[in-house]
Amino acid sequence: MEETRAQASMIQASPIAPSERIVSLDVLRGFAILGILIMNVESFSMIMAAYINPTAFGDLTGLNRVVWILSHVLADEKFMSIFSMLFGAGILMIAGRSEEKGLKAGSVHYRRSLWLILIGLMHAYLLWYGDILVAYGVCALIVFRFRKARPERLLIAGLLIVSVASLLYLSFGYSMQYWPEEAMEGPMRSWMPDSEHAAEEIAAYQGGWLDQMSQRITGAIVLQTFVFLIWQVWRVVGLMFVGMALLTWGVLTARRSTRFYFTAVLVGFLVGFPLIILGVYRNFLAGWSLEYSMFYGPQLNYWGSLFVAFGYICVIMLLVRAARPGILIRALAATGRMAFTNYIMQTLICTTIFYGHGLGLYARMERKEQILVVFCVWVLQLIVSPIWLKHFRFGPLEWLWRSLTYRSRQPMRIRREEAN
Repeated sequence: MEETRAQASMIQASPIAPSERIVSLDVLRGFAILGILIMNVESFSMIMAAYINPTAFGDLTGLNRVVWILSHVLADEKFMSIFSMLFGAGILMIAGRSEEKGLKAGSVHYRRSLWLILIGLMHAYLLWYGDILVAYGVCALIVFRFRKARPERLLIAGLLIVSVASLLYLSFGYSMQYWPEEAMEGPMRSWMPDSEHAAEEIAAYQGGWLDQMSQRITGAIVLQTFVFLIWQVWRVVGLMFVGMALLTWGVLTARRSTRFYFTAVLVGFLVGFPLIILGVYRNFLAGWSLEYSMFYGPQLNYWGSLFVAFGYICVIMLLVRAARPGILIRALAATGRMAFTNYIMQTLICTTIFYGHGLGLYARMERKEQILVVFCVWVLQLIVSPIWLKHFRFGPLEWLWRSLTYRSRQPMRIRREEAN
């Protein structure tokens, strides 16, 4: 009897069908997955230090300077913030759907998160050190236990948790004046590597896949330990809480009033963009020095990006609320439904372009050329995603993740009668 009941539960446990999806979340996810490449392309194409310090490598004059400033102001931390909020909202939705069917939401959630961590580890150590999936998977394990808290408490707790990373950075910046000289060597190498270390990193990524392993493993370990503990975990967990609250209040499902979204856009942009632009100005004024720009310098963007990210969310909600979605909205929704596949596909495309096992353009392409790669990938994914989903229910990696999570092979192809 118990065995029959368990089998019935497993049959009921299934991912959200295409007909049950919320369009606003798919469009927002598609917008975020495309936007995140604006910053990630720097990690694919330039030494690791150039991501946090634009003066560490490459030309930063003329059009290259304009591209970096626009990328920083419009993209840096904004799309990662949206993704973190969406991930929190997803946890709430999947748990609620499982509980409605009388299932134990925890078993589905923990399998889902652990498989994500495993796939993320493979992504980080075999393809690209900049993986974010491991951080999302680990943070999801933490967040799940708090999913039933009131949205007001989730919002307050989320913002307080986000502030921890900011306080840590400020404390590091203040204490730097007391660090012994030998303690400055590591931070300085990561901020402004000497020619020898830069050449070593460039040679590795311009080499074959095995040549890249030493740099890739080192970079992944740094991100998954030190950076995770002082920055990622606080930012991601906090914003997952915020995403849960926004979903409960209907903000992410386009259920609030048009006036609400217009007001939120104005507040988000009028507060966020001036803060970020001021931060850029102050960093250039300080000459991108380690003493100022490593810990104090990021603060205005750290907080300003939250306002801009919320403004972006509300712009998307306004577009979704329009009478009839246009071709761009439909393409973004399809791209969002395949966000997992598109994220890994961005890695495969960019590592093939920049790394030595492909075209070998690592450290040979300026910022103004990198952004053209971004635009090309956008066009490709906006075209391919809708075409794929005309024939299949999920993207390839979405199908794999769901099949592993629900411990059963999910139907992939769309039957002719369903398509019609």
